[in-house]
Amino acid sequence: MALFDASVDLNPHQIEAAMFALQSPLAEGVILADEVGLGKTIEAGIVLCQKWAERKRKLLIICPASIRQQWAAELTEKFNLPAMVLDAKTYRALKRDGHAWPLEQKAIVILSYHYAARLQDELRPIAWDLVVVDEAHKLRNAYRPSNRIGQALRWATEGRKKLLLTATPLQNSLMELFGLSTFIDENLFGDANAFRSKYVNAGGNLDELRFRLADFCKRTLRKQVLEYVRYTERKAITQPFRPTDPEQALYDGISKFLQAENSYAIPSRQRHLTALILRKLLASSSHAIAGTLDTLGTRLGTIRDGNEPETDWTEEIITAEEIEEELLDEWLDEDDEDDDAVEPFNPAKLRAEIEQVTALAEQARGIGTDTKTYALLKALDIGFAEQDRMGALQKALIFTESRRTQNYLRAYLEANGYANQVVSFSGTNSSAQTQAIYERWLKANAETGRISGSKAIDIRSALIDHFRDHAQIMIATEAASEGVNLQFCSMVINYDLPWNPQRIEQRIGRCHRYGQTHDVIVINFLNERNQADQRVHELLRDKFSLFSGVFGASDEVLGTIESGVDFEKRILAIYQDCRTPDAIDAAFKALRDELDEQIRARMDDTRRALLEHFDEDVHARLKLRLETTRAQLDQVGRKFWDVTRFILNDAADFDENALTFDLSEPPADHIPKGRYHLISRAGSDDASPNPHGYFLYRLSHPLGETVLDDAKGRPTPLAELVFDVGTHPVRNAVVEGLKGRSGWLTLRRLIVTSFDTEEYLLLSGVDDRGASLDQEVCERLFSVGAITRHADAPSSIIATRIEAGAQQAEKAALNRSLEANSQHFAAAREKLEHWAEDKIYAAERALKDTKEQIKAMRRQSRSAATLEEEHEAQRRLAELERKQRKQRQEIFAVEDDIAERRDSLIAALQKRMQRGQTSETLFTIRWSVV
Repeated sequence: MALFDASVDLNPHQIEAAMFALQSPLAEGVILADEVGLGKTIEAGIVLCQKWAERKRKLLIICPASIRQQWAAELTEKFNLPAMVLDAKTYRALKRDGHAWPLEQKAIVILSYHYAARLQDELRPIAWDLVVVDEAHKLRNAYRPSNRIGQALRWATEGRKKLLLTATPLQNSLMELFGLSTFIDENLFGDANAFRSKYVNAGGNLDELRFRLADFCKRTLRKQVLEYVRYTERKAITQPFRPTDPEQALYDGISKFLQAENSYAIPSRQRHLTALILRKLLASSSHAIAGTLDTLGTRLGTIRDGNEPETDWTEEIITAEEIEEELLDEWLDEDDEDDDAVEPFNPAKLRAEIEQVTALAEQARGIGTDTKTYALLKALDIGFAEQDRMGALQKALIFTESRRTQNYLRAYLEANGYANQVVSFSGTNSSAQTQAIYERWLKANAETGRISGSKAIDIRSALIDHFRDHAQIMIATEAASEGVNLQFCSMVINYDLPWNPQRIEQRIGRCHRYGQTHDVIVINFLNERNQADQRVHELLRDKFSLFSGVFGASDEVLGTIESGVDFEKRILAIYQDCRTPDAIDAAFKALRDELDEQIRARMDDTRRALLEHFDEDVHARLKLRLETTRAQLDQVGRKFWDVTRFILNDAADFDENALTFDLSEPPADHIPKGRYHLISRAGSDDASPNPHGYFLYRLSHPLGETVLDDAKGRPTPLAELVFDVGTHPVRNAVVEGLKGRSGWLTLRRLIVTSFDTEEYLLLSGVDDRGASLDQEVCERLFSVGAITRHADAPSSIIATRIEAGAQQAEKAALNRSLEANSQHFAAAREKLEHWAEDKIYAAERALKDTKEQIKAMRRQSRSAATLEEEHEAQRRLAELERKQRKQRQEIFAVEDDIAERRDSLIAALQKRMQRGQTSETLFTIRWSVV
């Protein structure tokens, strides 16, 4: 079901990765570490879909806050899975509405790292069937007590199956692999000391480490899948502009204002965050900074009048302008540490600040149209000409960090050649234009099944459709940098360039992603009068490779900076502290050198040796996986279609060629009328789940589930089936070999409970001459059309033979199950044996180190130059010898303790392996082939 229902192109490495994640019911989890751009989200989606199909529906995703909505959209659109982003606001609303346990949802729950850590006490009691962790390299130090978030998440998800996604499981130290392993299962390796001794220190056994990683870490390289995955390029265009003297004077005036000490406008508790916000808006537009300065002036007036401002200024501005909200969490913590004692109130100083802020606001309003805005018209002309040359649609996605700038640009473009061609996308999407687009969309999609019932989601779909079908330009705030897929657009314009490389990568990734058929143009603006801006652009371009190339910034590089917000803090410090061009150059050179050190692939050789598999059969194996899966899915699709035609024969009109049907009489109230299309195996990366006005007909669709339940509930009395191989449209050699023969056949359902619940459908049969029919021959019979006739019950001799054949098929299935579970048990036991060896090795290594220290101390004692030195050496020698005796005694206790723990774990495995089984006969038929 997982693969059949997925509305994506099937790539063999993704199928193989999902199979790897599902391979053992005893594994506590795996790491999927494909190179960036290969679709780890799709791999996880297949696994989640499979769990959902198995009714294992307590599913949790933990990911960075910036990609929560993207996860929800991908699961809904590509896998038809319900997903819910749970943040503090939603959590409080659910509590208010009477939900005692907001984490208990009939949907996949999606949490940010920070919020999941806050909810650790509520997460832990829930028996999650699977926990998916995206960008899992953030947890590579989770084994350290100082890693608060890692420790909280590790405790909250202890004992639950996990799926970790990261392109960089290993960055600078092998200990990072140990950290990720302990997050999955503490019994994969021994403790940190044992791991360090065996694999990290000089002479570490990398071959053994690679062997042990193979069970829980899988990595596919881009070059291994180029036959299946087509990538387009990024083409960078830099659009320079030179601010006018009034614009430069405004910049200098606000910079001086921001660099002042002990300001009422910028209290120490919010100093860094306030400075960052004002610098972002200053770089955005004069309109954005003017409005913000007005707000700041109002706040200062409130203080002058002896009142406390009602709202938090920074939160108000971030919300109003739609600057990324995680800034509040990540910056305020640091600003709180700088909270100095409040100075005595100085009315004269406050009045001077109010005058200064008012003057700067007037200065900003006096500028009118910014020079950068004129440059935008040139950039659009250049970009559209390039799209024409490529044969791409003339579409541009413009990103700004300010909602005021968004409104200003929309009005300007509408008045300068782009009337009725501009659509805005923001966090609230509450404008009159948006409402009109939404209402038209509702009317157009009333009968298509595309209306989700969530106004926020449907407005997003309406705006994306309007951009695709009617508008030429979309102007977006950061709200569109996550969870929006715009492969039909091939131009991204960073009107405001964030300092956070991860944020830029997310922006470009809206268009430059899997399914994009054209090269993507990335346009950035460069202020020729601002040296710091130029250095930031160079840094982002050269060090992070964000704007050009086939893949853009890799996880390898983005993973080195850990937090894009931390990087922003470094940039802000340069803007705030450096007053001269030389100081700016020196500061950026120092930052560049530091990044060089971080990005330099010191672990390249080790990473390749451990994670990258260059087996010659990789390509052939992937190809075989693809061909086999496609063949199986084609069979599933054919059977699903045939069953649907039978069950809905009187309720729908079927188009066999298009694989569509028009449902006129729904079998249940919750199923809508309309056109249904059997889900395409070619997949769809369209931004909407139903782009063409029909319902995608999947196994998990309510109609699909109803059809299957109806079919399975139909009576199957004893009957004769006459299979007509002569009229079958394609040759079926197996069934043709049975022409003129007849016999008996039965179908049984066998359920085996062991490490997991397994279900088998077992066909067995005989012909009238006494020859047995195996499972494959019986299955092939049912691929041919048949008519039914009345049949008399078989004789007792025949019934005995039928029963014997069914029991033999059951026995063979049970043996296969036992063999598979024995392999799982052996692998789990071997893992525990390795763990025990690691623990004992650590104890023995500690004893060996002490012995070496004793030898060195004896040499030092013999060569002592004075009596005092010899006395000190003898004292330390005595301590070491006591330590050695204690370690010798402890090593036996350690061995006993480890053996006892290992044996108890193995006993628990053996208990789980005890099997139960039930079987039932679904039908018995008399068959004949004509």
